[in-house]
Amino acid sequence: MDDHEIAWNLRYSSSFAVTLSDKGWIGFSRTPHSDAVFTGEITLDGRKFTGQPLAFGVQGHNCGYRHRGFWRWAHVYFLRPGRSASTFEVLAYDMPLGLVFRKAVLCHENQQYLFRNLQDTSFDRQNLRWSFRASSRDDTRIEVSLDGSGPGMHRLPYLKTNCSSSFEVTNNSLAKATIRLETPGAPRETLETTDGAVVEMAG
Repeated sequence: MDDHEIAWNLRYSSSFAVTLSDKGWIGFSRTPHSDAVFTGEITLDGRKFTGQPLAFGVQGHNCGYRHRGFWRWAHVYFLRPGRSASTFEVLAYDMPLGLVFRKAVLCHENQQYLFRNLQDTSFDRQNLRWSFRASSRDDTRIEVSLDGSGPGMHRLPYLKTNCSSSFEVTNNSLAKATIRLETPGAPRETLETTDGAVVEMAG
């Protein structure tokens, strides 16, 4: 494509999966490999990149039956040398009757935390920034800051599901993220990455 040639031979493994949304009349958002680790090689224009592991990230699948007015989605991989990786995924989109779907899942120290009552503290779609706080039923609290304003940000036209027209989607697969985590009876923790987040927004 565009006088470039790319090929890959990759294998991946993971230990954590999550379904953020599964509404038959809207669609679904599933991540069967939230903490994927990739090994193998990628070849770009004759240059080979190999690694054991080569990279980390996410393998997921999203499907929608009707165009949403807006959505915000992010996946974060916190690489922690010598310890198991932590992952975080969040999704928000509009629903009929003025409702908004909100859900986030954190996998940390091999434990899953579910958050539904997300409260925005700041939001800037143009620069792909989003901050919010939330708490779980066991009173675990998080403060999340996502920043996709860096050089990896790009805008793409997406075709609506009814093929009537297209709309703009903004994405950055090398975004920054910070999570401040408070769990009952444990010291406050901070998880950070400068390039391990994917942030996407539309509408």
